[in-house]
Amino acid sequence: MTTTKTKEMLVKAIAPMDDLAIATDLLLSAKSAVRTYAIALTETATPKVRKILKAQLDTAIETHQKIADYMIKNEMYHPYNIEEQVEHDMKKSDTALKLVESN
Repeated sequence: MTTTKTKEMLVKAIAPMDDLAIATDLLLSAKSAVRTYAIALTETATPKVRKILKAQLDTAIETHQKIADYMIKNEMYHPYNIEEQVEHDMKKSDTALKLVESN
């Protein structure tokens, strides 16, 4: 395989990783962190550990909110209008299907 062909394949693989994909991944990771800290908090019996986990939970919640606000501001996420969100998701699905079909 030529170097040029390898570079072309790499560019095609990376191209879909845009701001929306990155922000969505961050949002999902933050949401997962909130769940994990909440579960851990309910499982601990040590006051000192509980205090630390509570602080981490608060930070995870704040991080999730900042990412969600960024996505809302940049019209990547429409949590208050289901029709807009569905339309947005359908466009992204169509784009993903076209990428797969072109390969």
